[in-house]
Amino acid sequence: MTHRVGYAPGVYDLFHVGHLNILRHAKSQCDYLVAGVVSDEMAAQAKGKAPVIPLTERLEIVRSVRFVDAAFVETVPDKLETWQQVRFDVIFKGDDWRGTAKGDKLERDFATVGVDVIYFPYTVHTSSSLLRKVLDGLADSA
Repeated sequence: MTHRVGYAPGVYDLFHVGHLNILRHAKSQCDYLVAGVVSDEMAAQAKGKAPVIPLTERLEIVRSVRFVDAAFVETVPDKLETWQQVRFDVIFKGDDWRGTAKGDKLERDFATVGVDVIYFPYTVHTSSSLLRKVLDGLADSA
């Protein structure tokens, strides 16, 4: 019997139901789920802002979700390099990546090592970016 390892990378800042849904759906598609929690430095590089919640706390939150079997700190932008460390069979991304240059590259790269890319619906009404804007607005008005 094949043991399918899944990988669900994300910043997981301001943890919300969209994050929970991705982890729940990911676990339903694999036997063992590793959540990749992006480092503060990588998140700042990718999004232009450091996460609100520090890495150690984000890691603890994600590690405590019952769908997650292990949590891994992602410190390099190259997902193939991360694959060499974690050795997963499937990677999960939000469907906002599907059909984009980043998503197409991800699919091409992982096809070379036999890793499936599965997209899940992006939670449009709730996102960390949206929550951050609301919090920034509250801070500005205080």
